[in-house]
Order: sequence, then C-alpha cells, then structure tokens
Amino acid sequence: MPIKSRIRTVPHYPKQGVMFRDITTLLKDPVGLRVTVDELVRRYVDASIDKVAGIESRGFILAAPLAYALGKGFVPIRKKGKLPAETIGHDYELEYGTDRIEIHTDAIEKGEKVLLVDDLIATGGTAEAACKLIGKMGGRIIECCFIIDLPDLGGRARLEKHGHNVFALCEFEGD
Repeated sequence: MPIKSRIRTVPHYPKQGVMFRDITTLLKDPVGLRVTVDELVRRYVDASIDKVAGIESRGFILAAPLAYALGKGFVPIRKKGKLPAETIGHDYELEYGTDRIEIHTDAIEKGEKVLLVDDLIATGGTAEAACKLIGKMGGRIIECCFIIDLPDLGGRARLEKHGHNVFALCEFEGD
C-alpha cells in the first residue's frame, strides 16, 4: 500500500499558492496508519535509541505509537507555554517573526540517543530548532524522521548541513 496515495493535497491552504499535504486521510485509514507505523518500527527496531521525541502536534501522532512499539519513552516538544513543569526552550525564525518550542528539563538525559519525529519536513526551521533544543539537553539526534519530505523547500538539506540524518517515507516535489 503506497503511503503517498493516501495523503490528500489541499490547494491554497493556509494561503494562496500553497499545496497543503494533509496526513489526516492517511491516519483515518486503519490500514494506512498501521502500514505507516509498521514501516517506521521496521526501520528503527534494531537502532540504538533511548527516546522518541515528537514535535507538536502532528509529530505526536506517530512518535507515541512508535515509542510504544520500540519499548522507548516518548518526549513531547511543544509550543511555548504548553508544558506544565520546568522547561528549556529554543527560539527560531519563521517567515514573518519568531516562534519558540520547549521541552521539560527532565525529558532527556545527557548522552541519550533521540529519534526526532514529525509529520512533514518543509523548510526545516522547526526541526532544526528541535535538534538544537535536544542538543542543549545533552541528547544526541540519531535521525530526523518524517512521513513527508518537500525537497524543493530545502529542509532536508538544512538538517543534513548540520550533520543530521534525515528519513522520510515519501516525497512531494514541485508545487
């Protein structure tokens, strides 16, 4: 079952000219969800990983069942002000302004090997910020994992330039 065929494209969302790649059609399909999680489990079952970190919010959808299947802990990386205990954060640039992601200060121990998961890699800004945040905590990124790569937007290259391994289940080129 090709995962890419179960991903819906929504033209001109959230603004004119953007082709939004919507994974909700993949996730609502029980076979699509199972195949997606199973493919990731197969990839990482023998990898040396201590924690699986998911980026808010769609990254949580894959990171939690993946962590469960691998017998590892799940770590949420959230937007500013969403975590209840003491946090450490990292600010990063957006197209217009800045944003901040945070993680609990006790989420990752120094030297732990972390798999970073999100639904999609576009420009790579959020994923790069998450990698830096995990690094601040002393964690080591094993790989950055996504369902979708939009290679024309340069996110994969951006992460690879910083020495991170990147994996995606499928790509959408162009528009």
